[in-house]
Amino acid sequence: MNIHHPPLSIAALAATDPEIARLVEAETAYQRDQVRLIASENYASRAVMEAAATVLMNKYAEGYPHKRYYEGQLFVDQVEELAQTRAKDVFGADHVNVQPHSGSPANLAVYTALLNPGDTILGMSLPAGGHLTHGWKVSATGRFWNAVQYGVHPETHLIDMDEVRRLAHEHKPKMLICGASAYPRIIDFAAFKAIADEVGALLLVDMAHIAGLVAAGEHPSPVPFADAVTTTTHKTLRGPRGGMILSKKKHQKAIDRAVFPGLQGGPHLHAIAGIAVALREAQQAEFKTYAKAIRENAKALGEALVACDFSLTTGGTDNHLMVVDVTRRGMGGGRLAKALAQAGIVCNMNSIPFDTRPPADPSGIRIGTPAVTSRGMGPAEMRTIAGWIDDVTRHIDDDRRLAAIAEDVKVFCRRFPAPGIPA
Repeated sequence: MNIHHPPLSIAALAATDPEIARLVEAETAYQRDQVRLIASENYASRAVMEAAATVLMNKYAEGYPHKRYYEGQLFVDQVEELAQTRAKDVFGADHVNVQPHSGSPANLAVYTALLNPGDTILGMSLPAGGHLTHGWKVSATGRFWNAVQYGVHPETHLIDMDEVRRLAHEHKPKMLICGASAYPRIIDFAAFKAIADEVGALLLVDMAHIAGLVAAGEHPSPVPFADAVTTTTHKTLRGPRGGMILSKKKHQKAIDRAVFPGLQGGPHLHAIAGIAVALREAQQAEFKTYAKAIRENAKALGEALVACDFSLTTGGTDNHLMVVDVTRRGMGGGRLAKALAQAGIVCNMNSIPFDTRPPADPSGIRIGTPAVTSRGMGPAEMRTIAGWIDDVTRHIDDDRRLAAIAEDVKVFCRRFPAPGIPA
């Protein structure tokens, strides 16, 4: 149930800093009036927003519950313990660290905990759909560790498990990494675990994008298979900006030490409170309905785009996102993403596997359905959105037509109030 409240007051902010207040109000209107298809964005609930905007931001709490370096931690210890307990319940993990500030620091903490500098890691390449922190060359993870990258099959664009096995046996990585930021299919964690065991590697799963689906049973869980699982908390999990590490008990001490004092100082208790609230929401039956609707909407949107003569990598989607090859429509993804934004439809340009176009204007766009699903949109609305995307490609240089679509989008969005945002 989507409960609507009066807007959070920013009266004090407006009096103290009207420039920032104006920008906050402008962004609020932007998030209200746009169709947000960025796969890594969502709408946090009013309860999550309230938790993250409390006096907890005043606390400095270096260390862990009951083992802090400062006194006065009675209540924040309980906040962090609630977040840990709820995460264990939601995901069935032995141990949870809720202090990472986001997903990238969470990945870096696992590497720091379980690897030595220069050890070999085997992760999914960025152009194939992986993440920067899986060992890509411009990331610190590709500089401090010997990173080998696997990809997808050239015909199916599915993860090439034969290549993963071949590279694992050839390079003998200390850690095998799976998870993705632009891969639209179910990931076979058991198959990755089998390969990791064959070569004596640790298995890290980055489930940042699919954590909400995993929590609701809409994607298989990596927890039984992985030595460590990292995630953000603000994507399909619908919490505040933050990160978590779930791990086997045997890795608890090393991972906790890597987060603090290894990489971070005091945790952000206001964010951890918001994470605790989001995890409580994830335990409710409504969340399972929501996660199922994310996948249903993605399937409907993908099918509607294919009917409009777009091409999807892998031919479709099993999760919350899709990567659309737009070159058959005579343009690059960068150009189309900018035109869509002009028309009130926000996504991001994205490379496709084996892309021959430059990163500044790649062959694809990435589209996700978590945010529009949070607004209560369904398959019928996905077909409407697909029609607008098609319309934009047909009138990509017509500013008047794009402006007209933006007005239609604005009216459309008012029918679906966004959680935490005033109508």
